[in-house]
Amino acid sequence: QVQLVESGGGLVQPGGSLRLSCTASERTIMFYLMGWFRQAPGKEREFVAAFPSTGSRIYADSVKARFTMSKDIAKNTVYLQMNNLKPEDTAVYYCAASSPATVGAVTSERKYDLWGQGTQVTVSS
Repeated sequence: QVQLVESGGGLVQPGGSLRLSCTASERTIMFYLMGWFRQAPGKEREFVAAFPSTGSRIYADSVKARFTMSKDIAKNTVYLQMNNLKPEDTAVYYCAASSPATVGAVTSERKYDLWGQGTQVTVSS
């Protein structure tokens, strides 16, 4: 069964950094559109970043210049480097993949048909 497994979440002080990892069970997924989303308590899940199979990476305005998404195909892993974290970044972070047959906007969760279980990120002093 194809899976995405996130890791790297935790508690960090404001201004700190974390790196989230998302490892896929199959190499093929690394060539799909990959994305990160997050869901804060009481809020809708929202787009954070996307790494298309071709073209430039895309970021939500709220994380631009602070977060960087990267990919290591040899390790079947995508990363989300998060710097200068703020309390409003507190959320469960989800990794997602979009198989080629799906339609929709890159920033829409409906575009993605494979999801990880999520990892908690808490930014607090």
